[in-house]
Amino acid sequence: MSLQRAISTLAISAALALPAAASDYLSTKVRFTSDNASASTRVVFVPENQSIAIEGWTAEQNQAIARAAGIEAFTGAASQHVTLIAPEDTQADHLMLAGVGNPAELSRFNAEKLGAAIAAALKPELTDAVFDTRLIANPGVAAEISAQVAHGIDLRNYRFDRYQSEPKARPETTYHWVTQSPQVAERHYDDYRAIAGGVFVARDITALPGSDGYPEAIVELAKQAMSDLDIELTIITPEQVKEMGMGLLESVSAGSQHGSYLLAAHYKGSDEAPIALVGKGNTFDTGGYNLKTSSSSILRMQTDKAGAGAVIGAVMALAKQQAPVNVVAIAPLSHNLISGSATLPGDVVKAGDGTLVEIANTDAEGRLILGDANWYANDAFKPRAIANIATLTGSKVGALGTGYAAMFASADDLRAAIIEAGKVTDEKVWELPLEGYPGIIDSPLADIRNIGSPGTQAGAAFLKHFAGDTPWIHIDMAADAMVSSPTGIHPAGPTGFGVRLLTEWVHQLNK
Repeated sequence: MSLQRAISTLAISAALALPAAASDYLSTKVRFTSDNASASTRVVFVPENQSIAIEGWTAEQNQAIARAAGIEAFTGAASQHVTLIAPEDTQADHLMLAGVGNPAELSRFNAEKLGAAIAAALKPELTDAVFDTRLIANPGVAAEISAQVAHGIDLRNYRFDRYQSEPKARPETTYHWVTQSPQVAERHYDDYRAIAGGVFVARDITALPGSDGYPEAIVELAKQAMSDLDIELTIITPEQVKEMGMGLLESVSAGSQHGSYLLAAHYKGSDEAPIALVGKGNTFDTGGYNLKTSSSSILRMQTDKAGAGAVIGAVMALAKQQAPVNVVAIAPLSHNLISGSATLPGDVVKAGDGTLVEIANTDAEGRLILGDANWYANDAFKPRAIANIATLTGSKVGALGTGYAAMFASADDLRAAIIEAGKVTDEKVWELPLEGYPGIIDSPLADIRNIGSPGTQAGAAFLKHFAGDTPWIHIDMAADAMVSSPTGIHPAGPTGFGVRLLTEWVHQLNK
C-alpha cells in the first residue's frame, strides 16, 4: 500500500507523568544588561594575565582582590575559577573569578564547560548572581562567551527528578549578565536555549524507565514537546507498520504488549531536499531470546532509545532556531521483550524494501528497526542525506570507550561536517573503516543476516544496505548516553548525546 502520512490520535496511560514543557525544565532566569547590577555573588570573567579592576569598586578593594587571586595562583587561564570572600562595602558576599584565557581563542565547548563548573560551584539557594564580562575588551566576543557560558549553566542545572518523592530544590537563581552588547548576547543565547530544550527532551526520553517509556508513551511525549513548533508529525501505528510491510520493525516488538511505532517529525525551513536524521528508539531491550545476562547491562537498557531522543531533540532545536534547513527526524520505536509470540533466533523476516533477513541474534535489534526506518526515510522523503545514530554495539565500546563515538560515512562532505561538528560540541567522532569486509552480513539462509564480525562494522554494513544509494552517515554512540555521576555539562543520568552534534552537523552542511 502507499505510505500514509496522517497523524494518528493516541491514548496514553493516565499513570504516566509526562515531562514538563521544555520551557519549564529550569527554574533559573537569565537577564542581559549593559548596566551594572548588584547581588550577593558576583562572577567576573578575567582574560589571562590581565589586571583585575572591577568597575565601581575602589582601588583598595581591587587591590585586595588582586592579592587574594595571587595567593590562589589565579592567572585567568581558560577554565580556571576560584571563589573568594568579597571585600567589605562591595554589596557582595562572594566573588568568583573565572578565567577565559585569550577570549578570542576560547572554544565554544570550553566556555560551556566553564559555565557548568560555575553552576556546580554556586550555592543552589542563591536568588541572584551577577556575571560581569566587561574585562573582555571585544564586545562581540564577550557577548558570545556570555551566551555559551549561560548555555553550559543551563545544561548542568537540568534535573530528572519526577520519580523522587522529595526531590532536592532546583536552583531558582536569576543570572544578571553585565555585558557591553546585551542584545547580541541575548540573540546568541536564544539559539543556545533552543539547543538546550532539545537536549532536555532527549534526556527525558532516555531516562524514562522501560515500563513507562514504551513506544506509544514516547510518541505522546514527542507530540507534547513539539506542540508549539512548526513541525509536521507523522505517526505510524503498529497496525500501519504491519500493513506497510516493515517486518523488521514489527518483529522487535513481537514479544511485547506494546507494538512498534514509527514517528517522523518534519521541519521544513527551506525548499531543499531534506536531511533525514534516523535514531534508534528501542524503548527497552532485554535482548529477546538472546537474553542479556549481565544485571548491570540490562539495568541501563532504557538508554537504548537515546538515538531517538537525539534526533527528536535535534529537529526541535532547529525548529526553535527557525534555521533555514529542511530536516526530518525519524524514530522507529520498539519494545524488545520475551513471550510466546517473540521473534526467535533463526527466524527470517521480510523488511520494508523486500530484503529477507535472518535474525541470527535477537539482541542485534537496533539495526533491524533502523533498517526499516532508513527504507521509510528514502521512500517517504527522498532525502539528500541520511544520518543514523544509535546505541548500537558493544564492540564500539571496546574499540573507542566513551571518548569518541564511532562514525562511518559514504560521502566526503558528510564526513567532514560531522568531524567539525564533533570538535565544536565536544561530542567527538572517530571514523572506523567499512571497506575491506566483504560478505560481513551474508547469510546462508536468507538475503542477509543481522550479525557479523567485527560487530561495529557489521551493524554499519546492515544500515548502509537499507540506506541504498542515498549519501549516508552512521554514529554508534554506545555507552555515551548516560553518566553515573555529574560530569562537565551533564548532571548524573542521561546526557542527551547527539542533539548538539546533529544540530551543529546540519548547520555545517548548510553553510
